[in-house]
Amino acid sequence: MKKLALVAALSIASGAALAAPESYGIDVSHTLPRFEYSHLGYSFQQHRFDKTSGRIVIDRAAKTGSVDITIDAKSVNTGYALFNQHIQAEDYFHTEKYPTITYKSTAVRFEGDKPVAIEGNLTIKGVTKPVTLTVTHFHSMPHPMLKKDAIGANAVAKVKRSEFNMGKNVPYVGDEVSLAIAVEAVKE
Repeated sequence: MKKLALVAALSIASGAALAAPESYGIDVSHTLPRFEYSHLGYSFQQHRFDKTSGRIVIDRAAKTGSVDITIDAKSVNTGYALFNQHIQAEDYFHTEKYPTITYKSTAVRFEGDKPVAIEGNLTIKGVTKPVTLTVTHFHSMPHPMLKKDAIGANAVAKVKRSEFNMGKNVPYVGDEVSLAIAVEAVKE
């Protein structure tokens, strides 16, 4: 009887270990949030942030997870140093007062064993709004160079910059901003 109880306890413990949440640290060299907006109707301008940090936790068995991302707003990269300074000013990102942009998930939705949407709160310039990221791609496998488990994803969303106190020049410069996030993370 004692052997049966021990076997049952071990099988429960090993099952719990297999279903445990896994934590991944953001790969800063392969995580590049981008944003795009209409510039006077002439073109859609695309810019990115060069410094991002954070953590992703995923539990495939329970179909749950969490995302906690911090973007260095001063790392905005338009390809032109003077314009980088312009959009870091008070009318836009106001990086002197608000040096970071954050996204913290409240729920992760799965289809099968893959996340398809992340609900959460985006904070820009001290304003927090709910934003759902649609996951357009997700991949998980051992990283061939790092020899650790890794995940990667692409996600998109649309926000209105005026809702984050960044509405200068609307409607000439588009209010709607498309977000596109490429993220890779390595198991901790």
